[in-house]
Amino acid sequence: MKISLKRLDDAFNMEAVDEGGHKVQMDSSVENGGKNNGVRPMQMLLMGLGGCSAIDVAMILKKQRQELTDFRIEIDGEREKGKEPSIWEKVHIIFHLSGDIDPDKAARAVELSMTKYCSVAETLRRAGGDLTWETRVNG
Repeated sequence: MKISLKRLDDAFNMEAVDEGGHKVQMDSSVENGGKNNGVRPMQMLLMGLGGCSAIDVAMILKKQRQELTDFRIEIDGEREKGKEPSIWEKVHIIFHLSGDIDPDKAARAVELSMTKYCSVAETLRRAGGDLTWETRVNG
């Protein structure tokens, strides 16, 4: 896998492009000298966690013949305070699933993703992050 980055302005706004041509803009906050024109790199890690796990959960539920009609994830992260670098110390994920879904199967799908299949979750865990989650089905 190859990723290329290109600086877009005279500050910190960068455009990242993957091998397939998909683009993402990253930047720093105004307080840190950026122009707030993109996602912060550390936020992108949490976005990657959500995307990785969402794919896992949707695939597992499909194999279990569960009818997923809506899917939303909320992620709340807390970084180490007073340290450089400041890594993700605590991350809590709420999986909101809707459809004709057995709550036990949904919980199991989420657990499998977070403990076995999601590479981003394992990367954060190996870095010392405390990952917790909850599953909510149909409200």
